[in-house]
Amino acid sequence: MTKGMTMQPNEITQVLNRPTSQELLARDVTRLAYVAKDGTPRNVPIIFAWNGEEIVMCTPKNAPKLQALSQNPMVALTIDTETHPPKILLIRGRAELDFVDGIPDEFLQATSTYEMTPEQRVAWEAEVRSLYHDGMVRIVVTPTWAKLIDFETTLPSAVEELAQQREKRRSA
Repeated sequence: MTKGMTMQPNEITQVLNRPTSQELLARDVTRLAYVAKDGTPRNVPIIFAWNGEEIVMCTPKNAPKLQALSQNPMVALTIDTETHPPKILLIRGRAELDFVDGIPDEFLQATSTYEMTPEQRVAWEAEVRSLYHDGMVRIVVTPTWAKLIDFETTLPSAVEELAQQREKRRSA
């Protein structure tokens, strides 16, 4: 994998097409990291949908993150598990803001795995439609960098370096 910020599209596709990456991309929640208007970092959990090329998150039109993202669209996303060993998908990209009327399909799709009875889902969708009747904003991120860490076939880069150093010492 290419170190640093630059990855070729085929390298990104290879990472995102791995079975573990696909499992993670089917989850409900990612953590969206961005730089706030005051220059300090923010990291917020947000529901998302993966459409095979982009991660789509939806938010109200008055969300503070929108002004920050319009000033600095660079974001980082983390999708992970709570199991051992953890599985972590790290994605970087540029957020594009798409103001839409009504409720985006991705917003409803992103919550499709939420545990709700059919009655609860009907009530929830009615509440969503009444809250967001003026529309929402789709935050669309096309990955420009991706790394899967599963602690079985891939490790964080610092741990990888330590493992390589250990192997060099053993073979010396």
